[in-house]
Amino acid sequence: MTYTQDQIDRANAANLEDFLRAQGETLVCSGKEYRWKAHDSLTVCGNKWFRHSQSKGGYPVDFVMEFYGKSFPEAVQMLTGEPGEVQPEADPAPSPAFRLPLRNITNANILNYLTQERKLSPSLVNFFVSAGDIYEDVAHHNAVFVGRDADGHPRYASCRSIHEKFRQDVAGAEKSFGFAHRGTDKQLMVFEAPIDLLSFIELFPKNWQQHNYLSLGGVSGKALRQFLSERPDVERVFLCLDSDKAGEDACKRLTALLPDTMSVTRIQPCMKDWNDVLVHRAEISNRNYFKSIVLKEPSKPETVKIIRMSDVELTPVKWLWKPYLPFGKLSVLQGNPGEGKTYFAMHLAAACTNGKLLPNMERMEPFNVIYQTAEDGLGDTVKPRLIEAGADLDRVLVIDDSEVQLTLSDERIERAIIENNARLVIIDPIQAYLGADVDMNRANEVRPIFMRLGQVAQRTGCAILLIGHLNKAAGMQSLQRGLGSIDIAAAVRSVMFIGKLKHDPTMRILTHEKSSLAPPGVSLAFSLGDEGGFHWVGEYDITADEMLSGIEPQRETKTQQAKDLICALLAGGKQVLSEDIDKAALERGIPGRTVRDAKRELGDALKSKIVEGRKKVFWME
Repeated sequence: MTYTQDQIDRANAANLEDFLRAQGETLVCSGKEYRWKAHDSLTVCGNKWFRHSQSKGGYPVDFVMEFYGKSFPEAVQMLTGEPGEVQPEADPAPSPAFRLPLRNITNANILNYLTQERKLSPSLVNFFVSAGDIYEDVAHHNAVFVGRDADGHPRYASCRSIHEKFRQDVAGAEKSFGFAHRGTDKQLMVFEAPIDLLSFIELFPKNWQQHNYLSLGGVSGKALRQFLSERPDVERVFLCLDSDKAGEDACKRLTALLPDTMSVTRIQPCMKDWNDVLVHRAEISNRNYFKSIVLKEPSKPETVKIIRMSDVELTPVKWLWKPYLPFGKLSVLQGNPGEGKTYFAMHLAAACTNGKLLPNMERMEPFNVIYQTAEDGLGDTVKPRLIEAGADLDRVLVIDDSEVQLTLSDERIERAIIENNARLVIIDPIQAYLGADVDMNRANEVRPIFMRLGQVAQRTGCAILLIGHLNKAAGMQSLQRGLGSIDIAAAVRSVMFIGKLKHDPTMRILTHEKSSLAPPGVSLAFSLGDEGGFHWVGEYDITADEMLSGIEPQRETKTQQAKDLICALLAGGKQVLSEDIDKAALERGIPGRTVRDAKRELGDALKSKIVEGRKKVFWME
């Protein structure tokens, strides 16, 4: 709360004689002044006071702060009876019934008690006395321990007799604000009583002011909850309660109150309480003052597994058929219905089992192939085609799924690969093996399936070829025409397309291998002859989109492109160095040999001459 200067002036103009009588205090007349009976060295006169023993005096606001333990705003309110102009909601007002006991003019009695009987050092006691958190009351010479809120306002006080075993909370005290020391670090020590708190500091004084200490004033959790609400940064709590049943039970109860993100440790004194340990520490061998018990550890979040690229070993891709089918990867072959996907798959299986290699395939020993098909009968279609292709039938295997349908997620695929040492798996078609509950158009359903299947290929080193149909949509790119999500193509290493051209009925297979091993702008191809078998075509300048459309575009030859370039450079009788023509052609992807062929075809239209030792070519008029 805040007060105007006019309110502060009215507070300092208050008559201290009337104020003290209103508080029930006794005044003794001494000439023109009045002596306060509770403090016989202090006199008041009107709105002034003077403490003769300390040669110190002032006005009413200072008086109330000094002898009633009030903050400045509280002192102004007490003297004027007026509330401040603004009182933030975050600063709850103290209980109207709570008043700190009056301070004695000296703290000599409690200092003697705390240092001589309780064995606390004078420097530690004076630290808290100077802060106003410990003082001697005037009525009974008790030690008063003050608890404050986060703003430093007194909200709690307990009195401890220095003559007998008596302690009591002051009337109106709020148990949520215990005697405490607020440090800067993120750990909190919790005690039952203020003297135990001080004894612990005395026993372990290293950097003590950095830590947080709190006395509960018993075993209630109110003060602990309030402290943590003011200090949410606290991460570790040490419950230093008495070593008795009440202390043990309280530790369990308080631990349950604390969040799971917080570390809680029980620090149990080797004697009944911490002051007993301090008083008898000379008798304790090896300074074994306590036992530590972890009551709660915060659950540590699992760390993200990271692969550092510097630790990754370079491994070359191993090929069954370069650059179409890599070992240990997924590949997909797609094409329009009826254009030879299954026919090709049969011949591939035959080549792998009989050693009669496909064009451009490196020499390898025959191996087992798993051929899984859902579209043709094994006896009436698949076996006759394999025989026609020349396959070694003992090496062509099929997983029996007559009782339980096989899917791409089925663990039988990996087991069959390992048990039979298969190096190629052909699944024809993809759509039949996704599973009844999988929507092939949903990426979130398709991606996990292909990721797991890819891991099977990687673990076993087996090449897995998936046969897929293309949809009939026109005007779409080839990768977008695969049935189902585009994520099928995204999940595999190699994508191939099979198709025919109208002017050339032999089948062609083009690769869109992701590692860019195929030359840019040129697809690799081979054909399947009408009489069966494979015939290598080599580089074929056509894209998959063009092939799947069935029409090969008419392209201008490189030689014609070179002739057009030369004519353009020499138009109008210009003379251009021959090496500059070669350079311009090379920038357009036309090799020097093609340029020379173009010049030869242009014939007499060109003329060359030597100028200054260099050959120039120019257009003939």
